[in-house]
Parts: sequence; structure tokens; C-alpha cells
Amino acid sequence: MAVFSNLSEKISHIFSKLTKRGKLTELEIKEAMREVRVALLEADVNFMVVKNLINSITEKAVGEKVLKSLTPGQQVIKIVNEELTNIMGGTNEKLNFSSNPPTVILMCGLQGAGKTTMSGKLGLYLRKQGKKPLLVACDIYRPAAINQLQVVGKSVDIPVFEKGTQNPVKTSTEAVEYAKRYGYDVVIIDTAGRLQINEELMNELKQIKSAVSPTEILLTVDSMTGQEAVNVSETFNNELDITGVILTKLDGDTRGGAALSIRYMVKKPIKFCGVGEKMSDIEPFYPDRMASRILGMGDVLSLIEKAQQAVTEEEAKELEKKFKENSFTFDDYLNQLESLKKMGGLKNVLGMLPGMGALKNAEIDEDKLMKNKAIIQSMTEKERLNPDLIKSSNRQRIAKGSGVSVQEVNQLIKQFEQAKELMKQMKNNKRGFKFPF
Repeated sequence: MAVFSNLSEKISHIFSKLTKRGKLTELEIKEAMREVRVALLEADVNFMVVKNLINSITEKAVGEKVLKSLTPGQQVIKIVNEELTNIMGGTNEKLNFSSNPPTVILMCGLQGAGKTTMSGKLGLYLRKQGKKPLLVACDIYRPAAINQLQVVGKSVDIPVFEKGTQNPVKTSTEAVEYAKRYGYDVVIIDTAGRLQINEELMNELKQIKSAVSPTEILLTVDSMTGQEAVNVSETFNNELDITGVILTKLDGDTRGGAALSIRYMVKKPIKFCGVGEKMSDIEPFYPDRMASRILGMGDVLSLIEKAQQAVTEEEAKELEKKFKENSFTFDDYLNQLESLKKMGGLKNVLGMLPGMGALKNAEIDEDKLMKNKAIIQSMTEKERLNPDLIKSSNRQRIAKGSGVSVQEVNQLIKQFEQAKELMKQMKNNKRGFKFPF
């Protein structure tokens, strides 16, 4: 994931200079804050946000406690982390649910922000939380908009309520009644967007709001639009009094302007973010975790959550057993590749590990991992279980079947044997083998 990669790289570089010094002067801190200020403005963060953030950090960082600390650089980073977290809202704000179901969620936003897809992603997320969602098609203007929602709904196995080109207000009220009748506890209304904000759009949204009294009004904005996302959020909030924001395309946002500006400027929380193209690529927005990513400190909690979704507890225990018994096979390797894919790929995982800020932006040959997968899949079942059976003639067959060279097959087998030998050495270590989780 490339979330805030440009900003993270710049800020990490600035603070790396501070942490190398045993003592810091007030002048050095202020110079570092000037560099941070430039980095934030280049990231398209709102000017007022930057001004207040830098002032707050500087005021706390030049205090006696920091300047006389044994680790002043680390103290400054701690202050920056706290202030970034506060700017983005402090804590994750969860969805509100009606005490009298169904909970109605009104999705709004400009055309092209990813609102329809995000409606499906949110529905899938809520179903995983034990809810029974219903999608409602109320965009009657954009060609094939209803069909698009139906395709999205089918992909996540969530039904779509639609009445063709019927008045969207009437469709919304009928959808809520339908949900009550058939036991749907969440209604997600996908409304029409426009290429730009206009009176017609707002009037229709106000009418739907008045008709169904939504518990949540979630504005979908494209994070890659930077400060423009803030302007859009302010206008929608003034007109509708939104309850929260969903940032889409955060995986492609290398700057961070929208994420760092919206909460401070609009006074409404960012509740979710889209982090990929798959329907499962939706995450609750955690300000503290985002602050850690910006500072190159990783996001271990999100990594753990992704790992738990990708690998069951039983699978993890079985894998541990195989490591201990040195019985790890190529089939197990394949399973790990699939788990890695579910977690967003190697770059995504590295980006969440502390101290991996520089490495996550390096050229990582994910294609090689896929080549390895093809090589293993070209082996017979017996060969995957026992690589000793793979002789020279077998390797030529495997290479041909996977579209790679014999040398690449040899390299994979060698790496695999080396890994198994390492496991064996760890197991036989007199101090004992301890699986790291």
C-alpha cells in the first residue's frame, strides 16, 4: 500500500537527523519543524491545519523536558505522533446503529468518488459483523448506475432493492418498509452523484434525508483530490449535516492531504477508508495508526487484524507444528502465498512493519512470488510433498509447465531446502526452539 508514502519518506528523513543527535537546541527543533511544515504543505494539507499543527508541536517540543531529555529526538517524534493523531480525530469513531432497526445509512458524494462500490464494501463489512444489509439503488440519472449496484451486490451476495427510474425519495421509503418486513437490519442507500455540487443534487438528498431519517449520512470522497476533498466535505456538511466521511483510494494516496485535513476543517470523523480494489478492501479509520504510518513507525495492529482474517487460529497452530517438526512442504508454501495475497501483498505487509519505511518503497518483485507459485503448481502432488523426488528431467518438465527457466526452478528448490535446514537447526538448538507467536 502506498498510503502517504511520499509524506512518510520526507518526515522520516527529517526526524532521522534529530534522533542521531544526543542533544537538541531550540533552534534545531524549529528548523526541523520548518521542514515538516514544507513537507505537509507539499502533501496538500490545508494551510490552517499545517499552521496550527506546527505551532502546537513546536510549543511542546521546545520545552525543558524535551531539550534536557536523554533521547530528545524520540521525545519530539512522540509529540508529533500525538499531535498528528489529534488532528485526525484522536480515536476511531464507529458507526451508530438505530435501537429500532433498520439502521439507515445514506451514502452521498460526487460522481466518480467510488460511492457505489463503497456501498457494497460497507455492506460486506457489516455482514461480517453479523448484520443483514440491504443495498438500495437511488441513482436514476447516471447510465447503468442501477446495474452497477446490482453487479456490486451480486459480487458480495447482498440483495439490491430497486424500482427503476422511480422517484428516489419514494424508492428510499419503500426500501425501508421492505427491510422492516423481511428482517434487514441495515439499509444502505446509494444516491446519485454529480460531477459538481449543484442545487438539484442537494435538494434530492435533503428530501431523502427527510423521508427516511438516516442514522448515518456518510460522505464518500476521493482521498487523492487533496484539499478539494475538504472543500467538498465542507459543502456537503453545511447542506446535510453529515455524520462521517469515507475516504476512497487511500491505497493510491501518496500525499495525505485529505486524511490530515478533513477532521480538523469539517469537524466530522473519517469512519472508513478504501485501501484497494477488492470488495474486502475497506478498513475502519484509526487516527493513531495512520499517524504511525506517516512517521514510518508501521501499523502492527492493522497487520495483526489482517493476519487473523487471512489465517485461522487452527491454521496458525498447524503451521507452527510443521515448523517444529521440519515437515513444511511446497503445499504449505503455496498456502502462505495465498495468505500473503489476502493481506494485500508483500509491499502492504512491509509497510505495516516498524522500521520498514525505506524497504516498503523499494522495488519488490511480487511477480517472482507469483512465478514461484506457478512453479509449485507445475509439480506433482508427490513432488510437492517430497522435493527429493524432483530430478533433472522433472525440473525441465516443471520449468516448461510454469513458463520459467530450469535455473529459476533450481533456485526455488535450493531456497526451500535452505529454509528447511534453518528450521532443523533452530529445532536442534540446545536452548530450544520457540515459535515466535
